Amino acid sequence: MKRGLIAATAVAGMLVSVAACGSGESAGADEKSLTVWVMDGSTPPGWTKDVTAAFEKKTGAKLNIEIQKWNGIQQKITTALSEENPPDVIEVGNTQTPAYAKTSGLAELDDLKKEIGADWTPSLNKSAVYQGKQYAAPWYAANRVVIYNKKIWAEAGIKDTPKTRTEFFKDLDTIQKKTDAEPLYLPGQNWYFFDGLTIGTKADLVKKQGGKWVSNLADPKVAKAMDIYKQYQSFSKAPKDKDEATPQQGEVFAKGKTGAFIGMGWESGIAIKANPKIEKDIGYFTIPGETAGTPEGVFLGGSNLAVAAGSQKQDLAKKFLKIALSDKYEGQLAQEGGVIPNKESLQSALKGNPAAEAAAPAVAGGGTTPLIPEWGAVENPPNPIKTYMTAVLNGKSPMDAARQVEGEFNKRLGQQQ
Repeated sequence: MKRGLIAATAVAGMLVSVAACGSGESAGADEKSLTVWVMDGSTPPGWTKDVTAAFEKKTGAKLNIEIQKWNGIQQKITTALSEENPPDVIEVGNTQTPAYAKTSGLAELDDLKKEIGADWTPSLNKSAVYQGKQYAAPWYAANRVVIYNKKIWAEAGIKDTPKTRTEFFKDLDTIQKKTDAEPLYLPGQNWYFFDGLTIGTKADLVKKQGGKWVSNLADPKVAKAMDIYKQYQSFSKAPKDKDEATPQQGEVFAKGKTGAFIGMGWESGIAIKANPKIEKDIGYFTIPGETAGTPEGVFLGGSNLAVAAGSQKQDLAKKFLKIALSDKYEGQLAQEGGVIPNKESLQSALKGNPAAEAAAPAVAGGGTTPLIPEWGAVENPPNPIKTYMTAVLNGKSPMDAARQVEGEFNKRLGQQQ
């Protein structure tokens, strides 16, 4: 997924930008250097420059930051971790961390957690732990917010943003009655928003049965989340069998005829690019939950930093992590990149970034997809959960829709990793 919120800057002109090389080409070749793989878009220029300078000054070693592309990265990391000279430190997607940990490709970092991670946000750190052991460190996260058209809301006579889900539904109904705008653009397969709703209802998408993971879509808590989604979708004219990227919902919003949509903060940039005049009308607020003061559950997309088990420079790698994850540089990453830092105490760095400020309150109650190595295959297209969602929106009961996709869901969970 794309990283960062609306304030995220382009990294084409990075001060430290080493072309991504094949695994093992430079890693481990020089005891006075450390190789770090990060993903394209994760490291803003100022942060990269300052962290590099701090590391080299403290250790006397050279820091080689190598920028990786998202396309094909899972296989590339898997291959690199199995080789003799892997990169020393690797950025890994939070939901991908368990799969890499299962292969014994990541070094245990329990000592690092004790030393610098006592106040890491629990909801962010959860993905860095596998079978009770710390295999990575939470780096940053991003989550969905409500992006709305202030002009349309004012036309409907709405003066304040909603504090509860019921108030939100009421506002959408008011927009529907008092304007000619579509209250909410929500296609039927915005799966990560739905995942957030399941987190809010405390639903589990999988369960253990006979020693293996199987679908839990038939659970009433999942059905409750889908009912909430269906209520939201009733205010939208978006297709029930498409996701938020087909077409890009930011481009739909750019036309100025949509009251709101639910998306990542950076998606407002898509709208602004398509229609610069709409920028002045864009506002953001936290997705409200059932009760005031408790935001809706959200999917926390993000990244962890891990040390390769095969790295010959474990101590040097940990010195890098202590610098990169320090309050100083976590705060700088949040401020410059617009992402959620790994400690709640550092969220003040988001001040002045309205999209990030709207995202931050939901982090404590957020979560991810199931943190099991077998999960990755489930989301490969066609994602059976998207099929389930469309079926319910088209009139099937949640139970029947769950049964419809159960076979495919379980088949994917049973695939060899």
